[in-house]
Amino acid sequence: MKLASIDVGLKRIGVALCLDGKIVMPQNAILRKNRNQAARDINLFLKEWQIEQLVVGLPKDADNSEEMQRRIEHFVALLNLSIPVVYQDEQSSSLEAKELTQGQFRHTKDGRVDSVAAKIILERYLQTVL
Repeated sequence: MKLASIDVGLKRIGVALCLDGKIVMPQNAILRKNRNQAARDINLFLKEWQIEQLVVGLPKDADNSEEMQRRIEHFVALLNLSIPVVYQDEQSSSLEAKELTQGQFRHTKDGRVDSVAAKIILERYLQTVL
């Protein structure tokens, strides 16, 4: 099954992909100008790769988790998907991504760290279903 994951942020959306159920690869992040443009870009990505299921990072047990959950679920609703969507706890995935990439590249705002966070989210999901 071809899977993708997204780490939805207010400025960038990290994206990762797994085509074989084993190896997860971060992709270029989607830079968010507005939610409609971001939704279009995500839909194009999912169609291009023929993704069969989307895993979405959702914060649990954070100070603002209810507000972020509401925003993320609203964004996912904009996607109007015909494939299954599952939510995976993203707790500390961004911090873990920053630690993993320390020294590999400057932590610019191009979304690479966000896509590594999406990779972590998808790997966590795969661990729960295997």
